[in-house]
Amino acid sequence: MFRHFLLPVVILLGGVGLAGHLLRTGPSLTPQAPPSSAPLVRTWRASPQTVRMTSLAHGTVMPRTQSELIPEVSGRVLAVSESLVPGGFFKAGDLLLRIDPLDYEVALEQARAGLASAESDLATARRAHQRQADLAQRQLASQALKDDAANRLLIAEAAHREARARLARATRDLERTRITAPYDGRVRTEKVDKGQFVDRGKSIASLYATDFAEVRLPVHDEELAFLQLALDGADGGEPATVILRAEFAGKRHLWHGRIVRTEGELDPQTRMINLVAEVAEPYKRQDGRPPLAVGLFVEAEILGMTVEDVYSVPRSALQADNQVYIIDGNSQLVFRDVDVLRTVGEQVYIRGGFRAGETVCLSNLSNAVQGMTVRTADPAGTAS
Repeated sequence: MFRHFLLPVVILLGGVGLAGHLLRTGPSLTPQAPPSSAPLVRTWRASPQTVRMTSLAHGTVMPRTQSELIPEVSGRVLAVSESLVPGGFFKAGDLLLRIDPLDYEVALEQARAGLASAESDLATARRAHQRQADLAQRQLASQALKDDAANRLLIAEAAHREARARLARATRDLERTRITAPYDGRVRTEKVDKGQFVDRGKSIASLYATDFAEVRLPVHDEELAFLQLALDGADGGEPATVILRAEFAGKRHLWHGRIVRTEGELDPQTRMINLVAEVAEPYKRQDGRPPLAVGLFVEAEILGMTVEDVYSVPRSALQADNQVYIIDGNSQLVFRDVDVLRTVGEQVYIRGGFRAGETVCLSNLSNAVQGMTVRTADPAGTAS
């Protein structure tokens, strides 16, 4: 009987002891606060800086000076320079083409003979006129004879002037049988060869100078406010610097130039105006850089004015109605109106509305309200 009573007591005591051991050795629960519902945002620490404004444009390289090579006399081509080929370079004064001069040498001799004859007739007419004038003064000749001598003198003087003009033209035509280069340049196209008959006034080649190259750069009229350009042709100080970049032979190269003028018309539809950039010595090789060849498509960065105390922020910081969200010391949003100077790509330049060191929200909050509490994703206060 006692044995039957003892067994349940032992089991009960063992269960209580095991329960106590489990409670002492089991995991403990640490009370935690419920998770915050404040949105997580990216931030940027406001820091003013001095910014050089630039404007990007694209254009194609063109020669500043180009012309057609046109003979001023007709004839058969006796010689053609080795430089007179597409892509050939030449110097100012180089002989490019020689036309058969025989006919023009004959014309020159004829003009010289005509001038000698006219000079003889003029001398005779002058002597006759002087003789008649002397006789008339002594009343030994009639007025009619005096007038006739004066008329022959006028005719002889006119014939002499005509003979001199023919000699000058013959001399000039003979010189024009030798066609020389007007400047240092390069041949774009040519359509003449030795033995060919060329006509006066018909183009035989297209040339351009290599002293300067130009690039027409279309920019929006709003960009002009940051470039300090004289639009009325007046002296606007130092020309704006432009940096040209292009891919050539698998590498990226750059050239420096300057804005020398603006074209006079503004496109009424696109509101674009063409700026003309000039690059000196485009074919000069330097530091392994290739020539700035005509026809090359380039990207241009035009350097404009320098502005101080400007905040350059990511575009995501700008909210509706030119506002930004400032995060105060209590991690709450403060709406702030700002003065937007310019927007370029994903960067916004703001001139006023910040104080140095303030934390700016970069995240787009659809239901943001003044005083909303937020959490920052980057405690250091830099844009991520």
